[in-house]
Amino acid sequence: MAATTVPEKTTRRHAGRPSDVRARGGGPSLGRKTRRNLQAYAFLVGAILCFGFFSWYPMVREFVMSFQSTRRGVTSWVGFHNIKVVYHDPYFWTAWKNTAMFTLYALVIGFAVPFLVAILLNELRHCRAYLRILVYLPVMLPPVAGALLFKYFYNPEYGLFDTVLHKLHLPTSQWLDSSHTALISVVIAATWMSMGSATLIYLAALQNIPGELYEAADLDGAGLLSKIWHVTIPQTRLVLSLMLLLQIVATMQEFTNVFLMAGGNGPENSTMTVVYMIYQYGYHYNNMNGAAALGLFLMLVLICFSGLYTRLSRNSD
Repeated sequence: MAATTVPEKTTRRHAGRPSDVRARGGGPSLGRKTRRNLQAYAFLVGAILCFGFFSWYPMVREFVMSFQSTRRGVTSWVGFHNIKVVYHDPYFWTAWKNTAMFTLYALVIGFAVPFLVAILLNELRHCRAYLRILVYLPVMLPPVAGALLFKYFYNPEYGLFDTVLHKLHLPTSQWLDSSHTALISVVIAATWMSMGSATLIYLAALQNIPGELYEAADLDGAGLLSKIWHVTIPQTRLVLSLMLLLQIVATMQEFTNVFLMAGGNGPENSTMTVVYMIYQYGYHYNNMNGAAALGLFLMLVLICFSGLYTRLSRNSD
């Protein structure tokens, strides 16, 4: 019986059909890909809307309000009037000085201490998991509760710190009641409440350093400080620089601890920060436009720090 043959044109026509292409492993169409990723696009749009509404819109609104004045519900443009008013405020430079000092203390204490604690935890061989939990516990404490707890500890009459110093026959301190120690006392409390997150981040970076580098340093006779300076810090440089920027941004916006522990101004205005001054303009003086002008100053300073960090990061790469 003669074998049937398929015409050549028919074979070519069927070979070029899309169904055969998909059967041979071809990719899905653009419409099918879009429908497949529709849920991902929906989540992306939601994230963009939340970011725009809660982050970008307040910044734009703050910028606009800085050049406006609202009286009895009537808004008018006043140009740089609000900026001049807050700039000539007698406490303007005091607030900036305290903010700069708070940031400096926080970098000396709150930036160095978590890194040293992370190095210590990385060197331990026993109870490491337990100590991680112990270090992170203050982060889980609500900020208001932590601030009120330290305010109780700092009490010169029945506080824990002065009681311990008195038992050890050491000189006591006024802590929050003295203009010389109020700011540093707030910094210590803020460091204790937030150091857990930074410590775990540093610890994760330390555990990614190859052990061969420390072995080579041991062969060269390097001591502990030499290994930290020549191996640990260079290997964690990117994490340290990023945490430095985040530390500066966070400390320059400090408000909760200053407000709850020192009443905002503190003794002789020693704890008045820029953010607390913004709070005063907005809710004590009922001048939201002046508060927006102060916020604009702060935003420009933080943008400068971020731009400097980005430029230095590019140069180092």
